[in-house]
Amino acid sequence: MLDLKFIRDHIKEVEESSRNKKCIVDFKRLTTLDTKRRALIQEVEELKYKQNQANGEVVQLKRNGKDNTEKLSELKELSKKIKDFDSNLTTLTQELNAILLTIPNIPHDSVPTGDQKENKIVREWGTMPQFDFKPKDHLTIAEQHGYVNMSRAAKMTGSGFVLYQGFGAKLERALINFMIDFHVKKHNYTEVSPPFLVNRESMTGTGQLPKLEDDMYALKDEELFLIPTAEVPVTNIHRDELLAEDDLPVNYVAYTPCFRREAGTYGKDTRGLSRVHQFDKVELVKFVKPENSFDELETLVNHAEAILQALELPYRVIMLATGDLSFAASKCYDLEVWAPGAQKWFEVSSCSNFCDFQARRSNIKFREKQDKKPQFVHTLNGSGVALPRLVIALLENGQKKDGNVVFPKALEPYLK
Repeated sequence: MLDLKFIRDHIKEVEESSRNKKCIVDFKRLTTLDTKRRALIQEVEELKYKQNQANGEVVQLKRNGKDNTEKLSELKELSKKIKDFDSNLTTLTQELNAILLTIPNIPHDSVPTGDQKENKIVREWGTMPQFDFKPKDHLTIAEQHGYVNMSRAAKMTGSGFVLYQGFGAKLERALINFMIDFHVKKHNYTEVSPPFLVNRESMTGTGQLPKLEDDMYALKDEELFLIPTAEVPVTNIHRDELLAEDDLPVNYVAYTPCFRREAGTYGKDTRGLSRVHQFDKVELVKFVKPENSFDELETLVNHAEAILQALELPYRVIMLATGDLSFAASKCYDLEVWAPGAQKWFEVSSCSNFCDFQARRSNIKFREKQDKKPQFVHTLNGSGVALPRLVIALLENGQKKDGNVVFPKALEPYLK
């Protein structure tokens, strides 16, 4: 959430950034409500001042043994007006806050303006494999070896779900354990295992609600949602908390399954494991001081890259343009791995800096040692990294002419 005073003082900039993020916001209504609310607050304060004066006069009349009936009647009328004004103020504030929740974060100055075509390739790593045969796609390889069974998953649940079996299930578990260990031991993250269901406040705090509610799986009879990413529960670990300066930075790593209705709705990349409703992911979440947040973003990207380098996968890092940024992100890098069978790049990580956008919505602050006024932390998150597209890349890059697949040495201890 953006600060209302900031919006008021920079309305043109906020309107432009919302357009660049393709978000429709009723700024005219916002401005009207803000003006009415401030005027109403001033009226309420004046009435309360009069109420305090009248209270004092009632007490003084009673103390002097004089009739205070008229003054009590005046006091009663003031109290009724204040109650009515407070009720109107509550209604205005609720409507104002509802609009504030629809305003996206402002892109950082370094972010290119435009749609997906303006995304910028920052760097590439690794060498694309060369084959003396026509490489197969991941689903052909996986089904040939019995790693997955899509038809049985569809029978159990529906399209867009996966049944891993045998070595395929072992590979999934091995990758999760490898990535968790890697980030804990080499990057000093603290492992957490959060709930896979969260309440509405948690989803709102990280920016999934209200904008993306139709894409989420929700329980019918309770205000609980299956998480679309571990970012949601892990960021909310410190909701409504005041951290000390010495606590920062806080670095968490978590494995969770992720659930998204949006899968399969794009009309592309829907074959096999590339876009599914449920997938596993190892997530990195950071709480940092504002002045360090963009340096921390670069570090976060490097941590995700280290996984891909350890797995010997060719990849590229892309800075997203404004039209491709998420609602809550100020700046984001995507990491894409090369899949030679599909002849495509597949995103396996998005690393974002949200600045204080999520912290304002979730009320996460810290206080510096000098006992200064508490300020909002900056939050960041990134996939470190996501499956099953990682499996796609491993199967397609590691395939051999005889049909076997060779996996990176880094995974050997986890595949025994």
